[in-house]
Amino acid sequence: MRDADPESVLDPQIERRRIKEADIDSENFEAGVYAGILSIEDFGAQPVVGVRLDYHLSEDVFFEAVLGRAEAGETSFETLNAGVRLLNDDEREFTYYQASVGYNLLPGEAFLSGGRTFNNALYLLGGAGITDFAGEEHFTLGVGVGYRLLVNDLIAVRVDMKDHIFNLDVLGEDKTTHNLELTAGVSLFF
Repeated sequence: MRDADPESVLDPQIERRRIKEADIDSENFEAGVYAGILSIEDFGAQPVVGVRLDYHLSEDVFFEAVLGRAEAGETSFETLNAGVRLLNDDEREFTYYQASVGYNLLPGEAFLSGGRTFNNALYLLGGAGITDFAGEEHFTLGVGVGYRLLVNDLIAVRVDMKDHIFNLDVLGEDKTTHNLELTAGVSLFF
């Protein structure tokens, strides 16, 4: 057996990278505000504002409660027939309360700049609630899709697209309405 020549022994020079792990809060609650556009079927697209509270059950599943409000515009019938009002001002208030279950369909990371990554998720929402509109309360189904980007360990930016589905009888016939909503907002984790 030969002795190893000191020059023939490999001396690896491993340079260790310094990494910083994400400081995502371990808290499971998320509270936020949002604003956007709500297209109330037959009443036009109007600004909407709201608040939300989420509880993240796991990395993939969360529960959400929302309260939103908009003011309905005039129908085309009212516009064409001057002086005709189908609803008074109080009945034009569109207020909804919903509870939903969300599923993070595509959780991952976004690389928006050279040195930073942001956690994000594309998620699906489905739930039910009550919509107070046209002087009545309507049982409402809500389905949607959204995108959440965590700016840091506390703040998230969200964009949501939802459909509020309920039966409405304002124009003389009971019909299912689809009221599409596009919102953007910020939320805090605690």
